[in-house]
Amino acid sequence: MTTWDPAQYLRHAGHRARPFTDLLSRVPDLPGRSPLIADLGCGPGNVTTLLATRWPTARITGYDNSAEMLDKARVEYAGPTAGGGSLDFAHADVRTWAPAQPYDLIISNATLQWVPGHVERFAEWIAGLAPGGTFAFQVPGNFGSPSHRLMRELAESAGLADALRHEDAVLTTEAYLAVLADLGCEVDAWETTYVHLLQGEDPVLDWVKGTGLRPLLAALADDPGAREGFLAAYRSALREAYPRGPHGTPFPFRRVFAVARKEN
Repeated sequence: MTTWDPAQYLRHAGHRARPFTDLLSRVPDLPGRSPLIADLGCGPGNVTTLLATRWPTARITGYDNSAEMLDKARVEYAGPTAGGGSLDFAHADVRTWAPAQPYDLIISNATLQWVPGHVERFAEWIAGLAPGGTFAFQVPGNFGSPSHRLMRELAESAGLADALRHEDAVLTTEAYLAVLADLGCEVDAWETTYVHLLQGEDPVLDWVKGTGLRPLLAALADDPGAREGFLAAYRSALREAYPRGPHGTPFPFRRVFAVARKEN
């Protein structure tokens, strides 16, 4: 089972938060006076707080299946918000989570790529929106990039290919648009490639240690020698694929976005 390290994840918090900020900027006004919001896959809660900034009176719940992430989020952010709303966090598995009441916004940031067949959940989530409500998400679209391709190749050579996700972990932008439009939504879908300028020693390895590499690190947890051998080979491959420049290490990262508004 994948375990999460909030401290490692947050080492690149600024870069990781930017896509959520861009997603949030395209979410339309919500129908409720005190909107009810669900953040699916809230992680350590740092970007969930941006929802309270946008909608100060909202009742916001961040859902995650990682006890480590939820503990961090609750300690740092849970409680009343400055605008009179509230922010809390609860355990949930996105694979089975369903709205228990009508939500004004269901949003997800870099989580659905971990959920095989996640588009099959869309119909139930949209049905759980209030009239005029919105479902919005962003997922990484970089599974064909060197960082993930090299990871998969090395994992396959070590007999661990099944521990990792593959290029079909997410759909194309056009496919997401079609699925959501078929569900009767007004859809805004787009993609962006960010070029993050990372600092430090082996920064791309440091990045993926917080996210995509977690399943493989968990699979090798009981074999420190194999773990270090894998990391040494992967580190060397990443240094060649992402050479350091005079200002840092450029790290192109494609993201896919969708904002689907339910009819009134």
